[in-house]
Amino acid sequence: MNRYIITITLLTLSNVFMTFAWYAHLKNMAEKPWVVAAFLSWGIALFEYLLQVPANRIGYEVMSVAQLKILQEAITLTVFVPFAIFYLKEKLTLDYLWAGLCILGAVFFIMRGKLAG
Repeated sequence: MNRYIITITLLTLSNVFMTFAWYAHLKNMAEKPWVVAAFLSWGIALFEYLLQVPANRIGYEVMSVAQLKILQEAITLTVFVPFAIFYLKEKLTLDYLWAGLCILGAVFFIMRGKLAG
């Protein structure tokens, strides 16, 4: 299977876990002490790392670390926006669009060498 596809798939899955680890406690555990939320988040983050570490190792075979990082940020926004809107019930604003365009610009500039050749 294509290393780019594997990397993107693993990074997307790891981001789902990361997003829940970082933000789900805001909705589900607001009344609990922060330390309880931190330990639960840490447990969820383990699954993120079990996907993220191999994703970066595989991706590093075909991309630079800068390309991996920018790709990660694009995937993060792609996962976070639906999570914020549907799970946390945040209001969708144009700021998400502007942020997304900035990230897409970053992806273009960091990957343009690969796109050209």
